[in-house]
Amino acid sequence: MSAFLKLLLLISLFHFGSAARSLSETSSDQTQQPSLQFQYHNGPLLSGKFSINLIWYGNFKPSQRAIVSDFITSLASPPQSKPASGQPSVATWLKSIEKYYHLLSSKKQYSLSLSLGTQTLDDKYSLGKSLTARQIQQLASKGAQNYAINVVLTSSDVLVDGFCMSKCGSHSSSSSSSHIRGKTQKFTYIWVGNSETQCPGQCAWPFHQPIYGPQGPPLVAPNNDVGLDGMVINLASLLAGTVTNPFGNGYYQGPKEAPLEAASACPGVYGKGAYPGYAGNLLVDPTTGASYNAHGSNGKKFLLPALFDPSTSTCSTLV
Repeated sequence: MSAFLKLLLLISLFHFGSAARSLSETSSDQTQQPSLQFQYHNGPLLSGKFSINLIWYGNFKPSQRAIVSDFITSLASPPQSKPASGQPSVATWLKSIEKYYHLLSSKKQYSLSLSLGTQTLDDKYSLGKSLTARQIQQLASKGAQNYAINVVLTSSDVLVDGFCMSKCGSHSSSSSSSHIRGKTQKFTYIWVGNSETQCPGQCAWPFHQPIYGPQGPPLVAPNNDVGLDGMVINLASLLAGTVTNPFGNGYYQGPKEAPLEAASACPGVYGKGAYPGYAGNLLVDPTTGASYNAHGSNGKKFLLPALFDPSTSTCSTLV
């Protein structure tokens, strides 16, 4: 299931407006909301303890890998570990996804715990520098396949089918090589590309000038890396979609082949008061001038997408 992050993930839908978005008036404490109702399609959501395994394909600096691994580690940090000022954390963002579980009528108790698993480096470009969806699946299968989400990250010099044209990443599922009680299991995986040299205006906004729509100045990236900070945004969006719609029959709106999911239903929204070309009222680091909305591990700061709140049919932001 390809996650069209709908403004070419973050730009197109938001800047042009679509049937899925109502560009109503906003105020300083009100964020634009999509005029849609999410539907539950009776399938499973991810529940239990999952490891997130990272497969690095191509050339990534250690500092770049640290940005993503610290983001994943931050997901497991308890919300009470927020800074003394009470500002939001990455874990707070993840916890808000629990609202999807609360709406299920099942008597089963759902819970989700995510942690950093293994990291695999493929800096020799074993499959070349132009990849198909099938090859992304092949790379994803290198990670563990039981209670795991395998994330393939491709470097800025790697071409992937559809990258920069219709998507900044995708999530899907595949049959596992392992069997439990004689049954073939499925595992979920995500792919995200580094858009720094290929299409930062599409896949790294608001840290780069957008290709389409209002042309406001770009924001300063919180980890001083436009490509990687953009990857975190897209990874977070796809992670939310993977958790709430892992096998194509969970929570989503629209066609199954191009669904609006938990984060992609709120494109371009990061803080209250967001509107086309403006990401919203964000926190700003007084030293670097970087914009962010979540604190993470090892002193890292991140910008994370708003999540669609199915109980109120609104986009919920951290700040």
